[in-house]
Amino acid sequence: MIDFLIAAAATFIGCSVGMPTLLALMRMIGIYAIVPERRCFVFVLFGKVLASIDEPGLHILPFKLGPLAFLVNWLGRCHVLDMRLDQEYLRSQPVNSEEGAPMGIGIWHEMYISDPVAYLFKNTDPRGSLAANVSNSTVRCLSNMPLGSMLVNRHSMSDTVRNEVSPKSHEWGYKLGSVYIRKVHFRDIGMIRQIESKVVNRLRQVTSAIKQDGANQVSIITSTAERQAAVEFAKAAAVRPQIVGESLQRISEDDDVAEAMFEVLETQKIIGSGARVTMLPKDSGLLGDLLAARPEAASRSGPPPIGK
Repeated sequence: MIDFLIAAAATFIGCSVGMPTLLALMRMIGIYAIVPERRCFVFVLFGKVLASIDEPGLHILPFKLGPLAFLVNWLGRCHVLDMRLDQEYLRSQPVNSEEGAPMGIGIWHEMYISDPVAYLFKNTDPRGSLAANVSNSTVRCLSNMPLGSMLVNRHSMSDTVRNEVSPKSHEWGYKLGSVYIRKVHFRDIGMIRQIESKVVNRLRQVTSAIKQDGANQVSIITSTAERQAAVEFAKAAAVRPQIVGESLQRISEDDDVAEAMFEVLETQKIIGSGARVTMLPKDSGLLGDLLAARPEAASRSGPPPIGK
């Protein structure tokens, strides 16, 4: 049991301390190198590039560099380059339109390392040189364009800048990817204020025209409806006497119905007129004359009591 514990402790110490130490020593000596994804190792010894390794994985350096692999980490240098795609945005590059309007163009572009050796030794600042090249190409190629085309045709403008920059940037090992004109704007504040004022005035004119057109449409609809209603009322008024006459003719054919109808109409007229009605019993004699002769009868607001 003691032997097992000793062996387990030794194995643990060897795996946790001894193996990483041994691997680090082998890397320092130059036996192997591990290249991560989208990285490039450039080995330089005495000012000479021995090898450029951009394939990810484990590489045995003596097979790549020969005997100089054991000296490159001590007397030379290993440059680690990032091969991933990078992006940059250049704001408000000054250009002038064909009409003389001062414009600003914001251009977004991608770049990546295409030649690691040229990137290291042909230009001290490839990224800054590429940005300056993009800026100069934007100003040179897009100046004196018509204002309408500058505000609309961004795709063709992007292609123009990319075709102008790509051949030159590749010589420095830094290749240009996609290019996109992201923003086109006016740089003169006074011109911006004038355009805003014109747009506001134009919007007011359009709004007033829309309101006036709506009012005119409503007036047309209203007058048309009134005219149609007047025509229909006139037709109704024209046919009313005929309808009433035909109805009275049919009613007059029956004497009882006609007499009852006229009594009902007369009663409705009396009730609707607001006149005061005094009902007297039959054979009242002078009672009606006496009631009519009373002086307070004319001043009563309500109807008199109904006699039976």
